[in-house]
Amino acid sequence: MSARLLGLALLATVLLAVPRTGGAASQFDVLLDRADAVRSSDPASFQKRLAQLNALIAQASPAQRDRLAYLNAYSQAYAGHFDVAIAQAQRLIETTEDVSLQYRAGALIVNSHAAMRQFVEGLRQLEQMLPLADKVGDPDLRQQGLAVAAVLYNQIGQYELGLRYADQILAAPTSGRAECYAGMLKLEASLHLGVLGEEDAPVMQVIERCRVQHEAVWTNLSRAILARKWAARGERRKAAALLQEHAAEVAATRYPRLIGEIESLQAEFMLAEGDVDGAERHARASIAQSSGMANSLPLVMAHRTLYDIAARRNDPVAALHHYRNYAESDKAYLNDVKARELSYQIVRQETLQKNQQIELLNRRNEVLELEKRVDRAAARNTQLIAALLATLLAFIGYFAYKTKRMQMSFRRLAETDALTGISNRHHFTRQAEEALAFCARSGQDVGLIMFDLDHFKQINDLYGHVTGDFVLRQVAQACRACCRRNDRIGRIGGEEFAILLIGADLAAATRMAQVCCEKIAAVDTQGSGHTFGVSASFGVTTASLSGYDLTRLLSHADGMLYCSKREGRNRVSVYCAGQPEEGAELARTA
Repeated sequence: MSARLLGLALLATVLLAVPRTGGAASQFDVLLDRADAVRSSDPASFQKRLAQLNALIAQASPAQRDRLAYLNAYSQAYAGHFDVAIAQAQRLIETTEDVSLQYRAGALIVNSHAAMRQFVEGLRQLEQMLPLADKVGDPDLRQQGLAVAAVLYNQIGQYELGLRYADQILAAPTSGRAECYAGMLKLEASLHLGVLGEEDAPVMQVIERCRVQHEAVWTNLSRAILARKWAARGERRKAAALLQEHAAEVAATRYPRLIGEIESLQAEFMLAEGDVDGAERHARASIAQSSGMANSLPLVMAHRTLYDIAARRNDPVAALHHYRNYAESDKAYLNDVKARELSYQIVRQETLQKNQQIELLNRRNEVLELEKRVDRAAARNTQLIAALLATLLAFIGYFAYKTKRMQMSFRRLAETDALTGISNRHHFTRQAEEALAFCARSGQDVGLIMFDLDHFKQINDLYGHVTGDFVLRQVAQACRACCRRNDRIGRIGGEEFAILLIGADLAAATRMAQVCCEKIAAVDTQGSGHTFGVSASFGVTTASLSGYDLTRLLSHADGMLYCSKREGRNRVSVYCAGQPEEGAELARTA
């Protein structure tokens, strides 16, 4: 009983679209339109016209037969034969090419599953129906599909989704009726989400819209929400008066869900105000209307009211009886709520898995396509290689010899300072970093010496750049002669040089710097055609003081070099632990 009534309510309030036919309509189309127009407002006339259409089916075109198939499926659903309706609507979806009919049939299947409380199947069908909405040309029909989604999501307790679809309809309603049912669905979702607000005006607007559209069910469901608001504010007498004022209109709908809910609310309000007899009368009326809906909240609340009444009257036998009824109905209601939530989670998980599978298939297809491209490219490359191989083999000996010589020449050019013959800055840096990394791993200390020729600019200015180049070569030769096999020396600037001493501690590095300082001072400049003295300022540090980072080592040594400059040149300054990089005051002169 409850499934059939729920199904009829959904069908009567949501699926009332009559598809528009364009151009000159045939007699069969006229009959289809008339039957479609009265299918919920005048069921007897609808059945009569449907029988007439079925008798004339031989005259129908394929498109007309599809429309008739939808009406036949609707007729089965209206009669409560939901399994038959689902089978016929599913067959129509599979055979028709009309997207609008596929959309309507999908909505019919969703509502039929909902009427039978088969929420998993209903949600699955909804997932297939909603993507068609953008392809439906009729705005009214498109919005009815959104309404189906809002009704179903509200019914299973997913009120955020119900509110979203109701708002989509209200953003651009196609009719006053759409504003009515979408407004009611929004009120219902907002009530359960706790975002209805304090103002009564939005609820009153929905009530008025539905009243103008003569939608008694939606109107009074909206009034029930308003009554709940008033009661929550302590205005229970006002709420009860509102419901009593429209009691006859509610009864005239003959819709058990609405009547049961209104009676249950009246019972709650009257009991709270102390009218025990009135509360009992309305509670029993609610139970009578809701007896076929074992999982409904009005039935639970009506049994609770009767239990409270019996408790007030100190009637333990009646109280126990009503409490058992209340506990059973409450358990059934909570189980139903859990089942609806589980249905949503099942379909949500299925959708997620389906999307993941689709994504995985897309990735696999991309990989396969790439593999095909690679195979084709490999085949072409093989052919080219085969063609070129003979030519390459003929010249390989010559080119190998030539290339080797060029590589050696380029390597020397890339690594060697052309003027002095020692490592250039780039090569020195690379060698130094490799050596530092090795020493860091093996725990060896490393010394770094930096020195800069004193007054070199004056030498260039007084004697010319040729003489300056001569001095640079002599200095490089003198210092390289002092280095061990594993030491690294390089020219890192115009007249600036650096020496990396592997395995040398601070004392050894300082001694090496002093030796180099003396060697430079002993350089004979007569070969340049001029006689003058040459000297250099030195800065020394070690990895044990500055760490194994080359940049930091160079920075500390450079600071000591300029310390030597400030202290009078032609000397060696050594970095001390904890000393600022430019702190000459802590340096000690060797």
